[in-house]
Amino acid sequence: MADKKDETKKGGAKSWIGALALCTLVAVGTGAALGMYLMTSVEKAVDQKTREAKEHEKAAKVLNYTGELSLRSVGSVVTNLAEPADSWIRLESSVVFKTGSLPTPDITVAEIKADIVAYLRTLSTAQIEGASGLQHLREDLNERVALRTKGAIRELIVEALVVQ
Repeated sequence: MADKKDETKKGGAKSWIGALALCTLVAVGTGAALGMYLMTSVEKAVDQKTREAKEHEKAAKVLNYTGELSLRSVGSVVTNLAEPADSWIRLESSVVFKTGSLPTPDITVAEIKADIVAYLRTLSTAQIEGASGLQHLREDLNERVALRTKGAIRELIVEALVVQ
């Protein structure tokens, strides 16, 4: 009987070691498979972010203006508004035009400045309130500049606007 107990103990110890080895192998295999999966998904995410950054960089390099263009400051225009009578507006702007398209750019800029003053004196504060008011002001000024220069000036850029 003692021999059977020793054999049972030896057989039980062998099966215990076998089960432990099998669990260890399963754990190592599962860990390796999970690690490989996570590494590939991290690599994919990094590649995606890199591609997005490159696309964003390319998009940032695309400019609205190409070719031989000049930027000329119109300067600061200060005038009162039509309504209320005690309100004042200060507008700083610049114009973008193709180099050589204006025979006398300084005179043209002075005429544009006078047009801006005349136009601003017809506005009320309600007309230029908010984002839509600023957008309408920009569009109206660009239209007046285009008419004045027969399309030679591409855009009037509003740099600063203060209403007091």
